[in-house]
Amino acid sequence: QPQLVESGGALVQSGGSLRLSCAAVGFTLDYYVIGWFRQAPGKEREGVSCISSSGGYTDYAGSVEGRFTISRDNAKNTMYLQMNSLTPEDTAVYYCNADSVVGLVLNYWGQGTQVTVSS
Repeated sequence: QPQLVESGGALVQSGGSLRLSCAAVGFTLDYYVIGWFRQAPGKEREGVSCISSSGGYTDYAGSVEGRFTISRDNAKNTMYLQMNSLTPEDTAVYYCNADSVVGLVLNYWGQGTQVTVSS
């Protein structure tokens, strides 16, 4: 059963850093655009960042640009989100996503990991 397995969420103080990881199990990430989304209580899920299958293109939401860095290690079949200078507004459940760019239309979501930033 193909799936994405997330880890790294935690409670952190404002100004702190966290790194989220998302490992693909049962499929290879090589031909997927991958991204991170988040959903805060009472709000809709929003896109945070994405990275192309080659890793040559990245994009960020304006609210995280300059603080968050997305990366991928295809050899480890894993994606990452490095989050620095965290603020309470970054508190949310973070989800990773993989969207195929070759062959069948396939899309996978991680189970979500809680990030809580205290003031």
